[in-house]
Amino acid sequence: MEYVPNLKKKYKEEIIPNLTKEFGYKTVMQVPKLTKIVLNQGVGQAVADKKLIETAQEELTIISGQKAVQTVSRKDISNFKLRRAMPIGTKVTLRREKMYEFLERLIAVSLPRIRDFNGVNDKFDGRGNYSLGIQEHIIFPEIDIDKINKILGIEITFVTSSNTDEEAYALLREFGIPFKNVKKN
Repeated sequence: MEYVPNLKKKYKEEIIPNLTKEFGYKTVMQVPKLTKIVLNQGVGQAVADKKLIETAQEELTIISGQKAVQTVSRKDISNFKLRRAMPIGTKVTLRREKMYEFLERLIAVSLPRIRDFNGVNDKFDGRGNYSLGIQEHIIFPEIDIDKINKILGIEITFVTSSNTDEEAYALLREFGIPFKNVKKN
């Protein structure tokens, strides 16, 4: 028997029927799905300290379970002592099983560890995608707090196949993302 992540099973068994009923889809193919999750970390201080970018890359790899890549600057900005093609951040794109595993860990373990947590904002981009900013990457249990020398933020983008924010909101709500003010249907 092969391994299937819990949220993938939940999507097939519960979320598809719920969304089909809610929006009146004619086929299963119309139901929006989560296509990828992108984790992005900007490390502006890496201009002065090259070791920071390597540490950030290692930490993002540990958090996501997949190798993170460095992102580089596109142009020169003299005020920030920034040159073209200098590493200034890290990112990783999760798809399929790893995406569902990360989402489950985020919802069940990491988000509840945020101090004074009362839900995430429900601001979407207009095309059915959602971005969530986290100020401290130490909320992830994979990170050893004793070995951290700089606390960095992470931006998590959920890319869905839906065309409207309403459908994407319903999809992410069904997955269990704790929005602040849950909209009633």
